[in-house]
Amino acid sequence: MRQQEDRSAEPCRHIVDSALRPADPTPGMSRRMAEHADGMWTGTVDTEPGAVTGWHHHGEHETTLYIVAGTFRLESGPDGRDVVEAGPGDFVRVPAGAVHRESNPGDEPSRAVVVRCGTGSPTVNVDGPAAGRP
Repeated sequence: MRQQEDRSAEPCRHIVDSALRPADPTPGMSRRMAEHADGMWTGTVDTEPGAVTGWHHHGEHETTLYIVAGTFRLESGPDGRDVVEAGPGDFVRVPAGAVHRESNPGDEPSRAVVVRCGTGSPTVNVDGPAAGRP
């Protein structure tokens, strides 16, 4: 209980947009990190219109994205056949270890706020999705 009391006095912090720094490169997208501490990664991801990212996963991190602007398309599953398309106000969840890639089929840049919880490397680039069964 003592540890809880000590943390309760910890002040809230403000991280301004200009303090975000480039992070975790994957071809086709631009990630910026606000913070990575205590098992949580927070930041943004921007994808230009028509862009398709490289295949990747987030290791042991569970990921939730909140779409702020544009169109966010995500392919995952065997052969990348499972497709999710989201827009402003939507949330997208990416399970730990799920190989996926994002794209922006829209006419304007897309932006999402990202929160990842887990340990290890927050981004692992790979050659492609898991193969489907014949």
